[in-house]
Amino acid sequence: MLAVILKYRRVLIIHTHLALIILSNYLAFWLRLDGVIGEPHRTLLVQMLPWLVVVRGITFIPFRLYEGLWRYTSIWDLRNIIAGVLTSTLIFAILVYWGFGLDYSYPRSVMTIDAVLLICFLSLIRLGQRLYREMGRLAREKRVLIYGAGDSGEMIVRAMRHNAAYEYEPIGFIDDDLSKVGQRIHGVRVLGTRHDLPQIMATQQPHEVLVALPSVPAATLRGVVKALQPFKVAITTLPNLREMVAHQGMVPQIRHLAVEDLLEREPVGLESESVRHMIAGKRILVTGAGGSIGSELCRQIAALHPSALCLYERYENNLHAIGNDLAGGANGLSVHCVIGDVTDPQRLHTIMAEYQPEIVFHAAAHKHVPLMELNPCEAVKNNVGGTRMVAEAAAHFGAKRFILISTDKAVNPSSVMGATKRVAELLVQSLAQSHQTRFVVVRFGNVLGSNGSVVPRFLEQIRRGGPVTVTHPEVQRYFMLIPEAVHLVLHAAALGQSGAVYVLEMGEQIKVLEMARNLIRLSGFIPEEEIPITFIGLRPGEKLFEELVGADERVQPSGVEKILQVQVGHLPEPTLLRQHTATLERLAGEGDSKEVLDYLCDLVPTYQPARAVDGCTHLQIESYGSAVRDTTT
Repeated sequence: MLAVILKYRRVLIIHTHLALIILSNYLAFWLRLDGVIGEPHRTLLVQMLPWLVVVRGITFIPFRLYEGLWRYTSIWDLRNIIAGVLTSTLIFAILVYWGFGLDYSYPRSVMTIDAVLLICFLSLIRLGQRLYREMGRLAREKRVLIYGAGDSGEMIVRAMRHNAAYEYEPIGFIDDDLSKVGQRIHGVRVLGTRHDLPQIMATQQPHEVLVALPSVPAATLRGVVKALQPFKVAITTLPNLREMVAHQGMVPQIRHLAVEDLLEREPVGLESESVRHMIAGKRILVTGAGGSIGSELCRQIAALHPSALCLYERYENNLHAIGNDLAGGANGLSVHCVIGDVTDPQRLHTIMAEYQPEIVFHAAAHKHVPLMELNPCEAVKNNVGGTRMVAEAAAHFGAKRFILISTDKAVNPSSVMGATKRVAELLVQSLAQSHQTRFVVVRFGNVLGSNGSVVPRFLEQIRRGGPVTVTHPEVQRYFMLIPEAVHLVLHAAALGQSGAVYVLEMGEQIKVLEMARNLIRLSGFIPEEEIPITFIGLRPGEKLFEELVGADERVQPSGVEKILQVQVGHLPEPTLLRQHTATLERLAGEGDSKEVLDYLCDLVPTYQPARAVDGCTHLQIESYGSAVRDTTT
């Protein structure tokens, strides 16, 4: 039966319209004559009805009333119905009063009643299918409470109501605007504000809370998540409003709220023409290419069409993975996977001589703070010695740019890792004074999802059922996304002022405890009830909060939005710096941890070690120490 209906759907629609034309005309006479259609009106009805059917039937064609799917009836369809009926009524009136000369016998009020009735009939048969479909599926849908009674909330309710393929049923709105409380959007009531959540959750018992706030600050989203912490209910959200407008089928884009949504600011998206100009057609080398930052650097660089990309990495598994990713690209990029250590000068020189890179991104480093506290000599070998060797090799073989990827932990460091990265910064800035290569330093904070970062560790602890371990209830960190960090590196490289240090405007620091609670909540559990949180104390070398600019530094605009240039004080005298870093590297090679820490303390006067091997005593190297300390006053 359904197959027959679908096959002859257009014929059935035409016949339905013609039947309604006849019915509305008959009812118009019946209403006008108080239910009794006598002569001569009966004769007039019978004589003129065929003409009315023909006029209306033909007039409805250009107004497309025989087309369209009634389940998607909208204002556009109502407009066409009104226009089609009124146009056909006008044509019929001209035919009756001027064509047939029936000036007085055909009641004008009948035409008015007929038009109104027909508009109602044609609209109702279209709305009937929508009403039946929407009313008939309430019992089998997932009950969704929508947080946000704005444009996005309206769009998502409309999409849910119009599309029978989805199981969502909106049961109400939550909005912090008191003026909206009690109002309705597409029949869905605004039940209250955030403060009414306990009562609303108890009475409505939704299966899911959908946060329809795609353009609000992350702080507001964190407040919403915090308000929902006591309730075991799934939290989902929408893409940004621009994506929603571009993709009319919004409901498939509903997704679970992620920790990235709770960052203090939206990810940075910068104009890329200057970066494209810098990379396109150039030979690029990336050290630490298999790491979190290094691999993303390689992906974004590959998309900008360099002439060759050399991946330098000592861990074969990581190198194999990123090499395979890039080998599948369609742009014909020449990718060279090289096993090598940044502390091996002979290997570095061989590779630099063979590939002649024009731009070098130095992402290789030891970065895990607690491990470096236990292994200060290895931190020096890799972070200080490795940086020096790569930078010197880049300058020797004529690279145009060298970009050191640094960290916020290099500012007023309290850890071995931070102190060694600060020495690396000093070395790079020193080399900028005596070479044609442009040496640039880029600092940024914690990267979400990178190897060893706090978020994967928290998620693993949540999967095991807890407890989630936080070092201190007041510890705070800057957070950013890996693509965001790489955006910064590439745009800083494009700015390219030799010896410059660049940082990203990172907003407010976020408490790690709050991050842990949000992750527990987003994983579907109630913090501190279902998943406990324990405090284990600050680890060696850790700070309560991070800094991006030291006491001896000031920031100024860089010319690129959200990137700042750090103006440093007086740098150490290059000859003395090279002498003492050489001594530092020699002590590290000998495994003398105590002397290594002493030298770090003197090279970086702002270094405040939380724990040192047998303490930390500043060396009496007055000529160097005074030069450095001039920059910290």
